[in-house]
Amino acid sequence: MSWFKDMFIKRVPIFKKRDRAAWQQIRDILKEAGVAGVKSGHYLQETVMGGGCGAKLDPRDFGPNGKIDRDIYWIQVPLTEEEHAREILRRNGIVPVVEEDVLLDAALRKKPHDDNRF
Repeated sequence: MSWFKDMFIKRVPIFKKRDRAAWQQIRDILKEAGVAGVKSGHYLQETVMGGGCGAKLDPRDFGPNGKIDRDIYWIQVPLTEEEHAREILRRNGIVPVVEEDVLLDAALRKKPHDDNRF
């Protein structure tokens, strides 16, 4: 019955980015510290261009360097554990990032710049 209660816990994102190495590191640190209720995963939310053969293969995956990791990795913690989890990560020298515009094209993303440019 605990899985049923677990469904209704309010969680907040502490990490959302296209960075598998950082995702694994943060997830492992929180697990070792015993933070309860951590949820993590990854997904691909890009539309796949048609490869021409009807197989829905992404032609960008067949370059000289092989398949490109385009997944978006996320970690959520219960609202009651948020400050505790952030403190654990700070002690380990990690600042988790939540990129809200991770799905936008590079040209449309907000970039830090001086607004007084002409």
